[in-house]
Amino acid sequence: MSPLIVLVGPMGVGKSTVGQLLAERLGTGYRDTDDDIVAVQGRTIAEIFVEEGESAFRAIEKQAVREALAGHDGVLALGGGAVLDPDTRALLAGQRVVYLSMDVEEAVKRTGLNAARPLLAINPRKQWRELMEARRHLYEEVATAVVATDGRTPEEVTRAALDALELKEA
Repeated sequence: MSPLIVLVGPMGVGKSTVGQLLAERLGTGYRDTDDDIVAVQGRTIAEIFVEEGESAFRAIEKQAVREALAGHDGVLALGGGAVLDPDTRALLAGQRVVYLSMDVEEAVKRTGLNAARPLLAINPRKQWRELMEARRHLYEEVATAVVATDGRTPEEVTRAALDALELKEA
């Protein structure tokens, strides 16, 4: 068993919204590893970061991604930093992976780069740019297709993802 589609990309790009639309259009289930982590841990991702630090969170995330890749056959959305782990990137090889991309101005519009994002707490624009500089090549490395989300509605992004993967709606 493996997912029909895996979505990757930065925080706030719309992985959850687009993922749910894709699942609906394809007549399959939707799963988000961030939701899995919150359900298992009984606390928010921000709380895990504050209480245990990023490295502890990444270990939890790595396990959640491994379980989801092995146990879900629908649309799967990964957290923004999941691709940082080389083992996770290896597991994504051979999967249909869509990298949802956006520029910093779009990120500001969508998230307001608010403090609920633990990695963006201080100087959010600068930190978002730095995160993307560190991660963009990793998203591209695992991607089967890249779909820009800037200035597009979730429905337009969903259609573009289906077209890029040459998948037909159910």
